[in-house]
Amino acid sequence: MPGYEGRIVDAQGNEIPDGEIGELAIKGESTAAYYWNKPEKTAAAMRDGWFHTGDTCYRDEDGFYVFCGRDSDMLKVGGIWVSPVEVESALIEHSAVLEAAVTGAPDDEQLIKPKAFVVLKEPKDASPELEHELREFIRTRLAPFKYPRWIEFMDELPKTSSGKIQRFRLRSM
Repeated sequence: MPGYEGRIVDAQGNEIPDGEIGELAIKGESTAAYYWNKPEKTAAAMRDGWFHTGDTCYRDEDGFYVFCGRDSDMLKVGGIWVSPVEVESALIEHSAVLEAAVTGAPDDEQLIKPKAFVVLKEPKDASPELEHELREFIRTRLAPFKYPRWIEFMDELPKTSSGKIQRFRLRSM
């Protein structure tokens, strides 16, 4: 967009190569100057004229920016970033799934792995067999480390009044 610059940066604010996942930083005349009465948030987000969005993205080989998720929602699994949005999108491709949300959960060794919360089109279909089928369904579509180790069937996902999934509530379950 004319008048704006975007770049993908690492935790130190250094621009990273195309294809690598990092934080989206934006610079332009109409980005906010500060957060009202929130100096700590301002210091974290506004650095050297760049607005650090809190969105995790990468720039593809054609120069397009690809959204992976909010920084707070991303999972580091085996040292590699996993986008919950990517896993959720794959899950809802399954004919039995109505909605899905993915968070991180610790395994027996306290390492974070994906955990899926799934709403089925037909709740009566929930079973250990379907849970296994969904895990295998994901393993055939995504890198092996991205599949959910646990799947919890739910009647509905917790949401805000505007319909946004409340991941913090899922993480605390």
